[in-house]
Amino acid sequence: MKALDDNGIVELYLQRDETAIKHTAEKYGSRLRAVSYNIVSDSLTAEECENDTYMEAWKRIPPHEPRTYLYAFLARITRNISLNRCREQSALKRSAFVGELSAELEQCIPAPDDIECRITDEELRLAINGFLGKLDEEKRNIFIRRYWYMDSVSDISKRFAMSESKVKTTLFRCRNRLRDYLEKEGYDL
Repeated sequence: MKALDDNGIVELYLQRDETAIKHTAEKYGSRLRAVSYNIVSDSLTAEECENDTYMEAWKRIPPHEPRTYLYAFLARITRNISLNRCREQSALKRSAFVGELSAELEQCIPAPDDIECRITDEELRLAINGFLGKLDEEKRNIFIRRYWYMDSVSDISKRFAMSESKVKTTLFRCRNRLRDYLEKEGYDL
């Protein structure tokens, strides 16, 4: 099977051609499984989440046409499916890890406990993206690997060839900067 670019894969989805799933799995399967595994800590469940991602992509394309951001589109679906699976299975060990990450960020991001906060979700997303855009590439990548991909400090340290203490310090400082940034943007934390 000839490897297709993202535009070609999306075109197959739009034509309702089932080979789109094969091409997607060939190009992104291992990366999507890794995203899921970081959340569910079980290879079989991660594989199920990967397969569920293909089915969800089939349902969402159209109306979406993620020609220029197919991997990000798929990774977001995988992440949400994996988090839901984790909640459903009450995987205590991984839930504790997710709880740990939540605790790290709860000092920086307002909790969506009221209507007003839910209404400003889009504004908050834009504010966080603005903050991330101001970080240098290394710090931004460390922050995203930890809080989006849910990589462990150890994995991040290996990925970026730095000590675990430097990763922890970088994350601590980024969280503090994010809190300050959001307070300046008018968020009560």
